[in-house]
Amino acid sequence: MRPSFGARPTKDGVSFRLWAPGARRVDLLLERRHAMRRREDGWYVAEIAGLDAGSRYKFRIDDEIDVPDPASAFQPEDVFGPSEVIDHAAFDWRARDWRGRPWEETVLIETHVGTFTAEGTYRAMIDRLDHLVATGITALELMPLADFAGRRGWGYDGVLWYAPDSAYGRPEDLKRLIDEAHRRGLMMFLDVVYNHFGPEGNYLGRYAPTFFTDAHTPWGSAIDYRVPQVRAFAVENALCWLTDYRFDGLRLDAANHIMTIPGEQSMLQELSVAAGELAKATGRHIHLVLENGDNRASLLDAAQEPPNGKYRAQWNDDYHHAWHVMLTGELAGYYADYQTPRMDLARALASGFVYQGEISEFWGKKPRGEPSGELPPTTFVNFLQNHDQIGNRPLGDRLESLATPGEIEAALAVTLLAPMVPMLFQGEEWGSKMPFPFFCDFQGGLADAVRKGRKQEYAWAYEKYGDDVPDPLDPATMESAVLDWTGRTAQQHARLALVRDLLTLRRKEIAPRLKGARFGAAEAADNGLLTAHWRMEDGATLRLTANLSDKDITHTDNDAATPIWGGAAGNRLPPWSVVWRLGG
Repeated sequence: MRPSFGARPTKDGVSFRLWAPGARRVDLLLERRHAMRRREDGWYVAEIAGLDAGSRYKFRIDDEIDVPDPASAFQPEDVFGPSEVIDHAAFDWRARDWRGRPWEETVLIETHVGTFTAEGTYRAMIDRLDHLVATGITALELMPLADFAGRRGWGYDGVLWYAPDSAYGRPEDLKRLIDEAHRRGLMMFLDVVYNHFGPEGNYLGRYAPTFFTDAHTPWGSAIDYRVPQVRAFAVENALCWLTDYRFDGLRLDAANHIMTIPGEQSMLQELSVAAGELAKATGRHIHLVLENGDNRASLLDAAQEPPNGKYRAQWNDDYHHAWHVMLTGELAGYYADYQTPRMDLARALASGFVYQGEISEFWGKKPRGEPSGELPPTTFVNFLQNHDQIGNRPLGDRLESLATPGEIEAALAVTLLAPMVPMLFQGEEWGSKMPFPFFCDFQGGLADAVRKGRKQEYAWAYEKYGDDVPDPLDPATMESAVLDWTGRTAQQHARLALVRDLLTLRRKEIAPRLKGARFGAAEAADNGLLTAHWRMEDGATLRLTANLSDKDITHTDNDAATPIWGGAAGNRLPPWSVVWRLGG
């Protein structure tokens, strides 16, 4: 079925559709001006015969302002320029038989296209795919691509949701990256933002004011998903990434800031159902993941195949925060909710979320979360670092600069073998120390506002570090984040070998037993001893014993199963040591 929004080639030319209920007149601007016909509910349409893909166009609203297509497929001259007609059907896919991989096989790596390579392009990423496969990664996740203002940014200020940002290449370059990933057995995931639009380059409020409500998110006006056309705009966008680009999965940013309607099917549910119908029609594995600060377990079901209103998994910030406090001692901001990090980690390993209805001081001294222990362990994406947890630090410094190698390697040994879905951040697999500070490319007053806001939010850091705090508008700030793929130290080579060994063991021993796995129990002792177990699909029990302290622990383990990872002489557990066993 043809999408409602945007420009699509037809057998005779190109069909254009714009929802502009607040406009009195809309003209299509090509080489000459074409009046568009107004239809019901504010739709404007035009059918232009003899027009080819590659043509550029804009819409003129009420003879007052020229705007790009909000469903533009590509913006070769950034968000203020004309839109380009793209014929998605023209791309010659090579991995035609690719149907994806089961969720239980997922090992994610989160990446930013612009800093993943020195070139900062979709095409350049292709040369690094073999490295990911050799490491044991099975899924490459891209930070948001929706076109944003400027040449530099994280992508969370996107304003043209259907257009992959031209800073990284053309749509066919992105498709080639995805195709080459699929040819190597790699799934491709995309981070999408449906809770707000960026502050520069969004004209929807001018001609479709009912797109927004009077409510506000931390990043701007809330999107009104009570309006059918608005809801369709988001759902069709998700289907565009899943069909036109063949992404295997989507991660929805800050879902707790997406409007829901009490008593009615939410946009989140409708999107899941639509993706599930696509999966059934094509025989593909499609995976939907949430970021949701509300810890709503009722939205999640890793075992629902295909999606039918639920989401496969959620990024588990609780798991990260517990580790971060344990390894760094930092207790500012949201870390203040994790005063007992070893106990919090045990809770995350035993039942998913740390906050399952308990009062959160940081979240307004209100109950946060829902019980999650009945969900499959694979419902949770666990990580030690991601773009937020690194980039929202004033210096953008990684865990490598904050904890010892032994501590980090113990955390990796737990994270990469536990029956939750693990995720790494680009370069983490070899212990990169390249920072990932916040950066953007706004101009004028908006740039000044960003600088002012950062200095207010991180006043203590500017007082402590002065000019060492990166200016987010300086091109050098993004350049400092570009991964260095050469000159790894001996320690970094050893870290990469460790991660490869752990992921090889996960592929052989853990992943085949994950479907149907259930949570068990976990305990943390005052001396740093952590124990946990899970019941696997084949009836085997996966057991973890770890010393998460700086001192030896004497521990008698009555499990007769031979360790599959780690091990100790006698009853002595050295500092930051991890033992995994798999048995009856």
